[in-house]
This record gives sequence, structure tokens and C-alpha cells, in this order.
Amino acid sequence: MIFARSGLAALFLVVAALPTDIPAGAAAPPLDAPARVQRLDAPGLPPRWLDDGQALAREALGLLADAGSHGLDPALYGTATLARRLEAADPADIGFERDLGAAVLRYLADLHGGRTASPYRTGPPADGFDPAAALRRALDAGRVATAVASAAPAIVLYGRVRETLARYRLLAQEHPSWPPLPAGGAAPAAAAEALRERLRTLGDLEDGAEGDGAGEADGAALAAALRRFQSRHGLEQDGVLGPATRAALAVPPARRAVQLALTLERLRWLPPLHGRVIAVNVPAYRLWAFDGVPGGPPVLEMRVIVGKAAGTPTPLFLGQMRYLEFNPYWNVPHSIAGAEIAPKLARDPGWLRRNDMELVTADGRVLAAAGADAPAALRAGSLRVRQRPGARNVLGAVKFAMPNPMNIYLHSTAARELFARSRRDLSHGCIRVEDAAGLARFVLADPQRWDAERVAAAMRPGPSRTVALAVPVPVVLFYATAVADRHGRALFADDIYGRDAALLRALGGGGPARTIEPTQTERSTTAHDGRFMIEGEVR
Repeated sequence: MIFARSGLAALFLVVAALPTDIPAGAAAPPLDAPARVQRLDAPGLPPRWLDDGQALAREALGLLADAGSHGLDPALYGTATLARRLEAADPADIGFERDLGAAVLRYLADLHGGRTASPYRTGPPADGFDPAAALRRALDAGRVATAVASAAPAIVLYGRVRETLARYRLLAQEHPSWPPLPAGGAAPAAAAEALRERLRTLGDLEDGAEGDGAGEADGAALAAALRRFQSRHGLEQDGVLGPATRAALAVPPARRAVQLALTLERLRWLPPLHGRVIAVNVPAYRLWAFDGVPGGPPVLEMRVIVGKAAGTPTPLFLGQMRYLEFNPYWNVPHSIAGAEIAPKLARDPGWLRRNDMELVTADGRVLAAAGADAPAALRAGSLRVRQRPGARNVLGAVKFAMPNPMNIYLHSTAARELFARSRRDLSHGCIRVEDAAGLARFVLADPQRWDAERVAAAMRPGPSRTVALAVPVPVVLFYATAVADRHGRALFADDIYGRDAALLRALGGGGPARTIEPTQTERSTTAHDGRFMIEGEVR
């Protein structure tokens, strides 16, 4: 299974400094409308929206009406009401220009930093973007659109997702809901034709890829198209119309459009990033490493295992990977020691020894044996437990440390068979990586001292060894159930943590939960014929 291959490959276009080790936090409230308008007016006279035949006002209203293309609701900015007021041209409506300016400023602020609290910062965006200054410059140049362009995230993935959203909004208009696919007992020809038409509409089955509908070649083409669909939706690629694939085929385009709109909101949360970066999309169970080439493909990609949805989800934050530990000890967190290990030790005093674990006192002494009071001491926190390096160690041969208050890190694992599962939320919160050796070579970034042979040697059983990175590597733990890859393919994943639903609630009635009709711009610029063509310490 492959989800979002290269789909996050362009997160890192803008060259700017990356904040260090930012935990989740609530964003500061946005600047209120009166304050924005006051700042817009500060350099001199208020903007004259109605001069020159109302050209600037009409351009501004057109941009507000196009907010849906960014996954934002034009109703948030009073677009329809402002348009009616402009058409009425009431001389007594002296507040129109003020209200239009406030609406545009709110739109610019939402477009740049998002409408909701970002888990990646504790205040407004730190890049210095000022909606009032951006709008003032645009008005001075007579082009309001330049302010909108400067507010939108300068992330290649953002543009790709926005284009995909436009296609899915058009598709939702043509197909508000899908007719049910025939059940397994239906006539085979009818069932195959219904599936064929669904896959053709979604772009997974191209024209001319099938025969007359009954031959062996047709069956092979249909199975191949189904595997393409399964690949795009994070499903097992077996070419069989099983329950999970049938459920994904039944999701209406409007719901997929909502997922894409939520991704745009999440991308607005991110600070500017640059250079070598590691990105993990949690619901896709996928990691990418980028070498800093703007818009370039990842130099490394692998499957990962993330935190369990039930109880230990992986948190979202920006971290800095600072060192590696080869043959690491696993220092078991107190929560796991008390809740999981203490009961096992109480039932079986030899359990620690058989699992290569040892008890450690508060002052660092290793106890030779576990006494009868050890389970209680583990629950109380007066003793801790650690697992020695070796074949049984749950961290495997290497740990990738990015110090943070939640004690989340990346590590290898001996249980490699788990990567074959399609659903991989299996850990206590940390991220297990499929290709630990490849990731180690990437972050060490020294082919002379750390080539493949030397990394392999360091990962073989032996004493624990810590290696500091010459340059810390930023790590982005991201969450998106819909992205677009560099070939324009729409890629979807299950909302394993329920974060889509939570974000929709946070956005309230004015967010992307609303079905927004395609704009005239989308209708005129999106080539669309009813289908989409596919281009070729926790643990």
C-alpha cells in the first residue's frame, strides 16, 4: 500500500528560519476587525474602493466570492450582502467602504494563518505578514489580487491541493451522491459495468483501457484500475472489491472536497520551512525526507507505525532531530511501567529478566533483582524500568531523538511484519520507521564517515552509542486525510484520530463543512469532462 507518494514533497518551498521544538498550543486570537481597519487607514486617507467606476470594489468582491477555492466560505466575509450594497449604490451607505475593507482584511488574515488555532505555534504567524500592509500596497498598485496572492501559503502542496479541490467541487456538482454499487449477488456484467463507470469517473480507469466488457483483457484492466483506486485511498492493493474498497467507493465527492478543504486549513497553520526536512503524515502512515530542493521529490520515503487511535495517538508538533542512539536503551515511561509492566511483574517475578529489562533507582543504580515491592515502586515512580539493547529491545537498533516535552521520537523496530498491515496505528505514540538505516544516513549527512557499511556496523548488536547531528534536522508531524501528489493524483486516508471531525467543529458553521458551489473562475479554468485522468519515550 502506498499513500501520498511524493504528496508532501513540496511542503518546503519558502526559505525562512524554522522555529525550534514547537509543541502543540492554542493560537492567539486574530486581530479584530476595527483594529485591522484602523491599521489600514493609518498611512493616510481610507482606501477609496468606489473610485474609478467601482473597479477596486468589484475586484475585491470577486476575490471574496472566490474564497471557496481556498476552502473558505465566502459567507464568512458577508460577500453577498456587500455585493447587494454595491449594486444599490446608496449615497447614504457611507459605511460600505469601511465594511468592504474589514471583510478583505479578515479574508487575508484567514488565508494566511488559518481560521483555527494552529498546533504548531502559540500566537499569530511569525513570518511578519501584515494583512493591512499587504492590502495597502495592493491598493496603491490598483491590484487587490496581489494582496490575496501574498497571503496564500507559498507551499507547492497548497497549490496542488487547491487545484484538486476545484476538481472535486465540480465533480460534487455533477455527482451529489453515488448510486449504490450492485451487491455481490447482482448480475456480474451489470456489477462490472457499474464499477467500471465509477472508476472511469474518478480517473482510475482511462478510456480505451478496457475491452468489450467480457474478455480477459477487460477483467485485467478493471482489476488494475481498482488497484490504482486502492493505492490512492490507502487500501490493500489486491484488485478485489472487498468491504473496505466498496466503502471508499461510496464516499461522495462532496465529502472528499471537505477533506481537501481541511488540508488547506492545516497547511495554513505551518510556518515557513526550508532546507533538509523530515515529514510524517500520521493518518497516511508515511514518512518523507527532503533535501531542500524547492518543489523537488523526496529523497527518502517509507512506511511508518504511529500511535494507537485508542489511547496513545501521536501528537502533532514541529521538532528538531538532534542526535541518534545506536543500540539504545528503552527507558520505559512511567505510564507504561505502572499500567502495563507492574501487573506483569506482580504475576511473574521473572518477567523482566526474560525481556532483557532491569530496574533502576532514582539515583541511577541498577538493581540486581526485583523485590516483592517492585510493582508498587513502579506504580509510585520511585523505581523505573529500562530495556537493555539487544534483539528484544522495542526500539530496535537506532533511536532518532528530537527532544520534546512529550518524549516522542522515531525509532527502528524488530517487528517488521507490522509494516505490511494497511492500518498501522499500533504504538504508544512514537513513530516506528521501516528503513532506519536509510533514515540514519540521511540525517547524519556525511557519506564519508557514515556510508551504508558504517551505519550497518553501528546498528549491529553492541554497546549503546550516541551520535550528535552536525546540523539538527526539522521534523514535521502532520495530519492530512487528503493531499495531491506531484502528478496531480488525489490521495485519501482514513481519519484515524477523528481530527477531521474535530476541525470541522472548531471551524463552526462557516467552515469548509458547507458545500460551496464552484466559482466561475474554476468553471472556466478547470478542464473537466466528468473524470480525472491519472498521470503516469513512548514507543
